[in-house]
This record gives sequence, structure tokens and C-alpha cells, in this order.
Amino acid sequence: MDCIFCKIVKGEIPSKKVYEDEHVVAFHDINPIAPVHILTIPKKHISSLMAIEPEDKELIGHIHLGLQNVAKEMGVAESGFRVITNIGTHGQQTVFHIHYHLIGGRQLEWKA
Repeated sequence: MDCIFCKIVKGEIPSKKVYEDEHVVAFHDINPIAPVHILTIPKKHISSLMAIEPEDKELIGHIHLGLQNVAKEMGVAESGFRVITNIGTHGQQTVFHIHYHLIGGRQLEWKA
């Protein structure tokens, strides 16, 4: 498989990690749009939200708990932040391994 995020999970591509456990890795986005911009991914390859299977429901919950840890670690848990996952080409998904953008560290605006 030629998935860049799978290569990060395997340690084949370096990343600036902020959180890792047995199921999840979180690391700095290489093109941040805010002072805090962290990508959180499952170690298991799942191509998108639309590819989640019933057996993945515990993993998806675990990712959300990981996002809580990331928000605390990055100092945005109290001030607030946004979590986004892009799905498909119209949703601007560019890496087809499900990932969550945790964005914060400044007042965010809403633009669709």
C-alpha cells in the first residue's frame, strides 16, 4: 500500500508526533492553517468516514478520546478548537486514510 499516513504509522516517514497509543497517532500538519493544526489518524488503514465498518466503532470512539488528549496537550481544550474530517474529492480529502484535523490556537471563523 502506498499510503503516506500508513508510512507515518510504520515510522517510514518522519512526523512531529504529539500523541500516540496502540490505536492512534497524532502529529503536526505540514501545512498548518492555524497556530495549532494536528492530524489524528487511526493506525488501521480506513480510507474515509464512508469506509468505516461496524467493527470499527470502538476504534472511532478511541480516536475521539485521543483527540481529547491532543487538545489538552496542545493547550486548546479550554479555549476551544475545531475537529474536521474531509470526505471524498468534493470534501477536499487529499489523503485517503481517515484523518481528523484538530485546529485551534486562535479565534476561528466559519466559512463554507
